[in-house]
Amino acid sequence: MFSLKYFKQKSPQQRFLFILGVFMILIFLTLGIMLVFFSDLLSLDPEKFPTKYRIAFAVLLLIYAGIRFGRLINQKDIQ
Repeated sequence: MFSLKYFKQKSPQQRFLFILGVFMILIFLTLGIMLVFFSDLLSLDPEKFPTKYRIAFAVLLLIYAGIRFGRLINQKDIQ
């Protein structure tokens, strides 16, 4: 599970990829939440992107963010 021994001093490449992974998770979460709760801000046309498909796409984004988070946490050192 989650262990701090895997978050010891990392190489710059590993650190960059970790930060990029966290950033992408935040993007997927933000986009999913915005599609569900703040679709008015995105000015989506309900005829072109119906509500049921918008909600389904948002749920898929949130699930994908959860999968990426799980993979990032369970990542082992490759050395």
